[in-house]
Amino acid sequence: MTEIASAVGDAAAALALRHAGLRVTESRAAVYEALAARPHASADAVFASIAHRMPRTSRQSVYNALSDFADAGLVRRIEPAGRPMLFELRVDDNHHHLVCIQCGEVEDVECVVGHAPCLTPSDSHGYRLQAAEVTFWGTCPACAEGTRP
Repeated sequence: MTEIASAVGDAAAALALRHAGLRVTESRAAVYEALAARPHASADAVFASIAHRMPRTSRQSVYNALSDFADAGLVRRIEPAGRPMLFELRVDDNHHHLVCIQCGEVEDVECVVGHAPCLTPSDSHGYRLQAAEVTFWGTCPACAEGTRP
């Protein structure tokens, strides 16, 4: 990353953290930048992406930052069944996800039908619905064609 791109990334991270009411630290900024570069990342993937430039960072500090981000509404947790928890910065809408059953690739998919929460249950049991989480499982094009390395 160039110095200019790094400075822009640092500024965006600092702004987002402050806007969420979180204290800006080097570790938190690095976690935010890692998620900006790789949506749908696991905590371990985030740690791996920042460990080379921040060797004193621990997995626990990454887990703590992600938990703080989730509590502040800065990230969205995605919990595909049988897979590690994933995190993304896209929190301002009610989108859903496609997950490849072979390689685990995750893609965003816009709201299924109509207005949020996109789906209407057969019985809301009196709940005032705000959101729906839908995960579609299938095989991505690269796996289906056998071209995934």
